[in-house]
Amino acid sequence: MDVVSDAISVVHLGHPSSNRVRIGGNWCTRLAPYDGAGFHVVLQGGCWLLPDGGDPVSLGVGDAVLLPHGTGHVLADSPLDAAVAAAKAVPFERWSEGTGPRARPPDRDATEMLCGKYRLDCSRMHPLMTELPAVVHLPNRVGRHPELRAAIDLLAGELDARRPGSCVALPSLLDLLLVYMIRSWMSESTAGAWPAALGDPVTAAALRALHSDPAAPWSNDRLAAEAGVSRPTLARRFTALVGRPPMAYLTWWRLILAASLLRDTPETLSTIADRVGYGSPYALSHAFQREFGTTPGRYREQAAERTGEAPL
Repeated sequence: MDVVSDAISVVHLGHPSSNRVRIGGNWCTRLAPYDGAGFHVVLQGGCWLLPDGGDPVSLGVGDAVLLPHGTGHVLADSPLDAAVAAAKAVPFERWSEGTGPRARPPDRDATEMLCGKYRLDCSRMHPLMTELPAVVHLPNRVGRHPELRAAIDLLAGELDARRPGSCVALPSLLDLLLVYMIRSWMSESTAGAWPAALGDPVTAAALRALHSDPAAPWSNDRLAAEAGVSRPTLARRFTALVGRPPMAYLTWWRLILAASLLRDTPETLSTIADRVGYGSPYALSHAFQREFGTTPGRYREQAAERTGEAPL
C-alpha cells in the first residue's frame, strides 16, 4: 500500500455514519467534539461553520469540509459570535433523530447538507494524519480537485435515488470522499512535512518501498539503492522531511502495523510477527512493549474494550 492509504487504514474503524439534513430560515446547530473525524458536504444553499476556537468558515454549494481531529463546531445560517452560537445552537442529535427543525417544500432557499463522521482509532495516528489542520476546507472551484467533485456528485446521486446496492455503495463512496479530501489538502498545502516528503522523489521512493513491503529485510544500503541515491543522501533527505531516520521510521511503522493487526484481527502473535518483519513473537513483544508501554496481549484487550467488543 502507499503512505496515504496506510495512514488512513491503520486508524479507520468500521463504516462512516452520515445524515442528510435540509433546513431553512434562521437556524443554528452544534456538533460536540468527537473521537474521530467529522465531515460536511453542502448539496444546496450555503451556511457557516464555526469551529471551537477557530475562525468562521463560509460554505457554499459543492464545498466539502473535513474536521480530521473531531473538533467541536457549530453550523449556522450566519456567522454568529461564540456567545450567540452557544445560546442558540440546537444539538445536532435532534436533527439526526428527526426532531429538529426542517425546511419544508417548496423552500428553494433551504440549505441541504450531508453531515457525517468517520470513526478513527486516535491512539496510534500516523503523523500524516496528525499534521492535518483542525479544519480542511475544500471550496468548489471550477477545474479544482476533479476527483473530489466527481465523488461528491456520485454521493449526491446515490442519496437522491436509493438505488439497489446503495447499502454497499454509500459507505464506499463516503470512504472515497475521505481519501479525496486528504489528497486534495495535500495537493494544496504549502506547509507541513508530509506533503513535502511525498513530493520529494527520493523520500517518496523510499517511503513507497517501506510501505509496499514492511516485512522485507531492509537496510539503509538496500533502501538507498531502491531510491537511486547514496546512503548519506537518503539519510539526510529522509530524516529532514520525515523527522526520523529511515530505519527508525521502519521500526515505528512495523509496530503500528502490529498494533493494527492486534486490534482488527484474531491472528496469533507469531503470525503478526512474520507479517511485520520480526523474527519471533518474543522479539515483537519486546519491541512493542518498549514502544507502547504495554504487552501485545494487553493492547488487544484494551482495543476490544474501546470498541465495545469481546477480545478476539
